Amino acid sequence: MQYRKNEKNGDEISALGFGAMRLPTKNGRIDKEKAKEQIYYAIDHGVNFIDTAFPYHGGASESFLGEILQNEYRERVLLCTKMPSWSIKKYEDMEKYLETQLDKLQTDHIDYYLIHSLGKGSFERLKELGVLEFLEKMKIEGKIHNIGFSFHDNSDAFKGIVDAYPWDACLIQYNYLDEKTQAGTDGVKYAHSQGIAVFIMEPLKGGIL
Repeated sequence: MQYRKNEKNGDEISALGFGAMRLPTKNGRIDKEKAKEQIYYAIDHGVNFIDTAFPYHGGASESFLGEILQNEYRERVLLCTKMPSWSIKKYEDMEKYLETQLDKLQTDHIDYYLIHSLGKGSFERLKELGVLEFLEKMKIEGKIHNIGFSFHDNSDAFKGIVDAYPWDACLIQYNYLDEKTQAGTDGVKYAHSQGIAVFIMEPLKGGIL
């Protein structure tokens, strides 16, 4: 496995991560044995970045990862999940969701905690609710280690969000069909120039490529 160093914190992160949005299913539910086999295989062969989110698999993805990432396997990975931005109506919601996610993941901290599906409008709304202050507080308390966002909007909105806060990481949609879509190639370069770790979602466009 090849690794990329996060210059901001020294994390050595595998070039390939494991996304838990599309785990194998059986009868409409996560096929736990098959999914566990896949994830353990990936970790045993050097993958150390696992990405999930509150709504994946109808809310079951985080709970499943909490079941299987115990002891040595939890210690061997950097776990990334996301605040469900659309469900945040007040400051207290942020606390509620983070505590729920920590419980579901059966962990005392989340390595990379991202604001999910951020765009210009949602960012402005969440800022007014105090999201950045909340995330900083949780980072000080050790419940999250890195603050970031996943992004779905245009390139101008991306640059504005990048400039608004000293983020630790961002997650963007990027592949050879999406070089000019959303953040795009220019966004990748800009975030990197600002010292932000860039993670990629949809490298195979959801299995189409």
